[in-house]
Amino acid sequence: MTNYANITLSLKESQEKYPYKRAIVYPAGRDNKKRVLYTQMTFTQLEQESDKLAFGLEKIGIVRGVRTILMVPPGMEFFIIIFAMFKVGAVPVVVDPGMGLGRMLQCLQQGKPRAFIGIEKAHLLRKFKPGFFKDIKQWVTVGKRWFWGGYTLDQLIMDSNDTYPKPNTIRDETAAIAFTSGSTGPAKGVIYTHGNFIAQIRQIQEHFQFEEDEIDLPTFPLWAVFYVAIGMTVIIPDIDPTKPALVDPRKIIEAINNHGITNMFASPALLNRVGKFGKENNIKLPSLRRVISAGAPVTPANIEQFSTMLNDHAQIHTPYGATEAVPIISIGSNEILAETKKLSEQGYGMCIGRPICDTRIDIIRISDAPIIEFNEKLKLPENQVGEIIVQADLVTKSYFNDKEANILAKIPDNDGGFWHRMGDLGWKDSKGRIWFCGRKNHRVTTKNKTLFTIPVEAIFNNHEKVFRSALAGAGPKRDQIPVIFIEPISKIRKKKVFINELLDLAKSNSLTQGIKHIFIEKTFPVDIRHNSKIFREKLAVKAQKKLNR
Repeated sequence: MTNYANITLSLKESQEKYPYKRAIVYPAGRDNKKRVLYTQMTFTQLEQESDKLAFGLEKIGIVRGVRTILMVPPGMEFFIIIFAMFKVGAVPVVVDPGMGLGRMLQCLQQGKPRAFIGIEKAHLLRKFKPGFFKDIKQWVTVGKRWFWGGYTLDQLIMDSNDTYPKPNTIRDETAAIAFTSGSTGPAKGVIYTHGNFIAQIRQIQEHFQFEEDEIDLPTFPLWAVFYVAIGMTVIIPDIDPTKPALVDPRKIIEAINNHGITNMFASPALLNRVGKFGKENNIKLPSLRRVISAGAPVTPANIEQFSTMLNDHAQIHTPYGATEAVPIISIGSNEILAETKKLSEQGYGMCIGRPICDTRIDIIRISDAPIIEFNEKLKLPENQVGEIIVQADLVTKSYFNDKEANILAKIPDNDGGFWHRMGDLGWKDSKGRIWFCGRKNHRVTTKNKTLFTIPVEAIFNNHEKVFRSALAGAGPKRDQIPVIFIEPISKIRKKKVFINELLDLAKSNSLTQGIKHIFIEKTFPVDIRHNSKIFREKLAVKAQKKLNR
């Protein structure tokens, strides 16, 4: 029997179970009193509209296996398109526009696409940079087609009530290619199979135990595809998803209260901004049952601040993972605030919790070299910092057209499987919890010891005037000079006094003794997707320049 797998099969089950339930609700504007006007689509409407588009995509040759650039912001059209593409078996190529124009174009070219679906701005880009899109055969404009060729989305939505045939894609077949942010190196195209998507849906549902009446607010829209597939109503917030650190907290609170949101995803930057506003204004959000925050380490202080808005039964969950494997580990705010918070502030690292469901996690010796085969001798005992590796059905097996990345990131297992190297460092405690200590590429190696970012930075973050800190190394590996950059909460008027206080703080802890160089930055360079991942590579270059003066 053929092992068919496709996320749209889950959508079909949800539609049959909840035919008239709202699937997607989108803010369409505001009235003259600035109240939000919403447009919505039921599960039946989404199923029917994506069927109609699937027939249209098939008609113009966007079919099974055709790699297709998708450059459409979250909204009704996005969900219709993505589910139609999965139904025909086309392969969306997704690139984060926040990585910068040059890198984005390189990723799009690297994905070797044959079709392009995008809004007007995206088509303007391809007209001004035609060399990057020379192999594309089919063009689809979402919106008005101006002076370029191809089809419009409206032309492809067939006037038919026919049901599109059930997709016959299989578990190991490529479903999508998503490019990593490339925060610690070149962006890589992660190959998702249909089996990976099904495993993700199962893991998310089993771990978080969503109920039938759940309503989700996804401030990171791609997560919404999974929630819609399992039958949750998704409310698209009235925000710019590429700038979560600049979100208007009132719009998030407005959406939560307008719809009785039970589940929300928020990057640490958005969590901090909304939490600060809520605490200052004594706002409560009684409908929320859980908040999921990921994309970068979530500090206990951030969690504690946002928790003031929640009822006693709600929790903030901080699932851990990466583009290649998410979610694989998780912990709730009750355990963080009651137990691990104090240890994190003392430099033990950030507790990210225990493996989810049947995910296997191990810690191996730190190495920058490829590992050709997994063996038990690689594993470290409890309480020793090493590299985090993972094995699970949702873990992606390879990168697209990138043999070197595959060799570095994957460890073949002797039973025919593989382990994925997360590129993150951590240790396992006696309770089976994993403590995150930072990226492997961000560790600072001096002549005498190795410093890990998260434990070291926690010591400086204890200062009342520090918003966040960042460790960087100047000089060659194994002979680096550790440097700390500080982003203060507000402008520092007496910088010398402030720096001396921080130097005294460094001397008081064995983790930070020997750090003699501290620089103040107005703001840190961060990723645009979550506005939370600090680009320590850029700070390392700056540190080298400052020390060479």
